[in-house]
Amino acid sequence: MSTTQSERLRELLEPLVSSQGLDLEEIAVDAVGRKRVLRVVVDSDTGADLDRIADVSRALSAKLDETDVMGSAEYTLEVGTPGAERLLTEHRHYVRATGRLVRFQLAEGGELVARIIAADEEGLDLEVPGVKGRKPTARRLAFDDITRARVQVEFGRKDDASDKNDKKEEEA
Repeated sequence: MSTTQSERLRELLEPLVSSQGLDLEEIAVDAVGRKRVLRVVVDSDTGADLDRIADVSRALSAKLDETDVMGSAEYTLEVGTPGAERLLTEHRHYVRATGRLVRFQLAEGGELVARIIAADEEGLDLEVPGVKGRKPTARRLAFDDITRARVQVEFGRKDDASDKNDKKEEEA
């Protein structure tokens, strides 16, 4: 996709996505066989459920039909949210990942896996899991010290919010 098309798509679609209370995270046009697929990734601080995805998809589709930004060739529009193991590239991504386990590639070299406790303008407060029965430790990490960060999928986390909700339902 040319930069010009990417910029035109972002200029066209971002106001519509924002009007739905969502952030436009990513736009990609990929060739799939003879067809093209326009993938739009959206998110918000509160997440995006299927109803919100459907609403924004309809709005984007209508707007794209009014313009020639995709040209005359056939394409498919796919609207979704970032995956479970999303790459963190913006400050808002780190804020949204508070409480999540993240794998950091460090500027000094090496890697760190830690849970984000808090995020501010300068960096992150982390909880580094203890090894071999040791207690977790606190660590501060500046954004300048991070070259790459990706959320990690966790299965069976003891203090998971969904577990707490299940216990509340059982007590009711």
